[in-house]
Amino acid sequence: MKYNYLILIFCLFSVISAKAQLTDSLANFSLKEAIDYAQNHQSSILNASIDEEIAKNTVKRTIGIGLPQLNGNVNFQDFLKIPTNLLPGEIFGKPGTQIPAQFGVQYQSSFGLELNQLLFDGSYLVGLQATKTYKELSNKNLKRSRIETAVGVTKAYYSVLVSNEQLSLLDANMERLKKSLNDTKALFANGFVEKIDVDRLTVLNNNLETERGNVIRLLELNMNLLKFQMGMNIQLKLVLKDSIGSLQVAEFLAVKDTAAYQNRIEYSLLETQKKLNELDLKRYKSLFLPSLAAFGTTSRSFQSNEFLNLIDRSFPATIIGFRLSVPLLSGGVKAYQVRNAKLEVLKTENNLVNLKNGINLEVEQAQTIYRNGLKSLENQKRNMELAKEVLRVTKIKYEQGVGSSIEVTTAETSLKESQNNYINALYDLLINKVNVDRALGKITY
Repeated sequence: MKYNYLILIFCLFSVISAKAQLTDSLANFSLKEAIDYAQNHQSSILNASIDEEIAKNTVKRTIGIGLPQLNGNVNFQDFLKIPTNLLPGEIFGKPGTQIPAQFGVQYQSSFGLELNQLLFDGSYLVGLQATKTYKELSNKNLKRSRIETAVGVTKAYYSVLVSNEQLSLLDANMERLKKSLNDTKALFANGFVEKIDVDRLTVLNNNLETERGNVIRLLELNMNLLKFQMGMNIQLKLVLKDSIGSLQVAEFLAVKDTAAYQNRIEYSLLETQKKLNELDLKRYKSLFLPSLAAFGTTSRSFQSNEFLNLIDRSFPATIIGFRLSVPLLSGGVKAYQVRNAKLEVLKTENNLVNLKNGINLEVEQAQTIYRNGLKSLENQKRNMELAKEVLRVTKIKYEQGVGSSIEVTTAETSLKESQNNYINALYDLLINKVNVDRALGKITY
């Protein structure tokens, strides 16, 4: 009993230690390293890789249909009642009558081999052509998963960086506000200011503390979202190497690129789908052609009325031949299959035109939003610097007795508002930069 108790304690200790090690594990990633990690751990990419392997196996399976097919068979029959046939009585000198007679023996057995080789089948030949396209489609699906993962990781990474920047600004605000609050309390204790001045700054300080707590929780949520996008265990600790200052955001010359759609994996995927639809049409047309196959069988049969003597005598049989199958009448099924396949090709062509226009529109829209966001970020940054200067001057005036506490409170509020506007503009710009790169097809893997 004591031994089992010790084992239980050891197991619990091992589980706790393993969990502690997992939680204490620390990972440092730059944006590029985070994307590279996701390329090897994100489940959507892993599944796309599996689909690519399935496509390779499907290609080999299709090729195998045209290779020789060899089957073996074994047969055993016990005729509990041997079948009876009626023979004309003329054979036995009894015209006008029918004589019952049993043919065969009670026990019959046989085994043999059957070989089939497809010589010509139009649908099989089209299938061989489609295997290469099918494999190409699975490969492009894998690329699309990699691109989508890179976009998701990048946006999540930027969200964490922006939250960190917001937290830094709040910490600076709280440090400055606490100093002002302490100074104001000292002035109030000496009778130089009213209690309402202290109360105003206390309200601002409380609001900042509440906002800081919200940002910390949002930062933790954004960090977990980044881990999820990377395919990383959420319990692991993650530290980002990059910072907002290391990111380069600059205005670019927007060029009307009418060929940007050619760089997009979505357009390439649709082109491949069109190839498959055209091959499908070709396959349905090939169903009107005859098919030819060669076959050969060899067997050996055993017959006896005594089970123990069943294998005493055997009778071999070998057959070779060709099988030609010519479609004659299908009730219009094949004709309508061809018509529907043509319509599917037409739909894909329409989708290609629509996607081309949609991508061109997406490029112009993303570039416009990015340029506007860049200007907005510049304005918000200037506004934030101006708000800092207004607060600095207002505090000097207040300390010299030529200003009011309301002006200081208003300046503090304006600074916090301008910082929030700056954070929002910064986040929007970073996300829009990713959208521009994606629209132009610059994110490739």
